[in-house]
Amino acid sequence: MASRASRSASGSDRREDAGPGIGTPEEILRALADPTRLSVAGQLARGPETAPALAKATGLRTDAVQRHLSRLARVGIVAVESDRRTYRLQKEALRRAAAEAGPAREPGLALGAADAEEASVLRQYFRGGRLTDIPARRSKRLVVLERLALEFDVGTHYPERQVNRIIERFHPDVASLRRFLVDEGFLSRKRGDYWRSGGRVDV
Repeated sequence: MASRASRSASGSDRREDAGPGIGTPEEILRALADPTRLSVAGQLARGPETAPALAKATGLRTDAVQRHLSRLARVGIVAVESDRRTYRLQKEALRRAAAEAGPAREPGLALGAADAEEASVLRQYFRGGRLTDIPARRSKRLVVLERLALEFDVGTHYPERQVNRIIERFHPDVASLRRFLVDEGFLSRKRGDYWRSGGRVDV
């Protein structure tokens, strides 16, 4: 109840109903830029808590904690449980924001050990972190696939839905790129589960 009241009382928030998971990566980063708010989120990373419990853990007043929770809820990284008292961290929203911010890095530099020819291909097919086209020539397509493979951490298994989200940040033809990544040995797949099995490691 307190978080709902805080949300409606906030004149600086122009959204009538922020809802979970609608914050952009920039909005989420701004919300977490405050060290005190970040400490509240850090406590929630350990598990759901009530505002009084968070106040005790952080040394803040309960009303201050509730203001921070309202701000985090507006960008979609905190949600209220059905009891209207307990708050939980939306970890998937955080992971999604981090993933969406990823393609901003320069493709040529991301490969690190790429030679001049590979860097030229990446500059040709990437604009603003997006893939403009899927190369028809296999040699160029392999360079692009190698770049895309860097978005998948070695040792991490991904459900197909998450693989699609990662690829979609670069190009809308998710099915083709996913198939190429598997066929060319950059990703392996088993029963809808994918993992990195080839390509360079970005260090």
